[in-house]
Amino acid sequence: MINARYYRSCLIEICILAVLILPTGALGEEVRLSWDKLSREEKQILQPFADRWDSLDTEQQRTLQKGARRWNGMSPEQRQRARNQLDQWKKMPPEQRERIRRQFKRYKKLSPDERQRLREVRRRFQSLPPEQKKQLRKRWQNMSPEQRRKMRERWRNMSPEEREKRRRQWQNMTPKERKNIRRRREKKTDEEHS
Repeated sequence: MINARYYRSCLIEICILAVLILPTGALGEEVRLSWDKLSREEKQILQPFADRWDSLDTEQQRTLQKGARRWNGMSPEQRQRARNQLDQWKKMPPEQRERIRRQFKRYKKLSPDERQRLREVRRRFQSLPPEQKKQLRKRWQNMSPEQRRKMRERWRNMSPEEREKRRRQWQNMTPKERKNIRRRREKKTDEEHS
């Protein structure tokens, strides 16, 4: 019984989080979703919202319904991963959560192609060896805000073909060639800030 309560509690928190993160006004003025129209499974998951369901706006109702459907479709492993992520979210300072919300809103405004490109970049980063990820993070953290801005701008201004060409060039370099390029960039950066 404790596990069931814990899982229901986690699900409720996930639904609340989804309502807080998703942008408002996305669905416009749609017909309100009646509690009676929810499936038995959705009602079971959303039971804590039953008393105030009619007071929620349409977007919140639809977001909660969507979250309940997603939850029902998850494997036990996926549910556990979602619970772990929620636990991490709860431990974050409010400033960090707000920054993540802003980033998520910006992400949702991107075109589908841009979102796909970002997912691909993330997938490639995640597939890197841990030591290489650590080096890249350290390099990014050591950059000044201006250097980061310039790098982002340079990357955004490249066409997808140019990005892919650069990525292939980098992959085909020897470690020594990469190191030399990094040194030249660092030297140039140092000179710019002197």
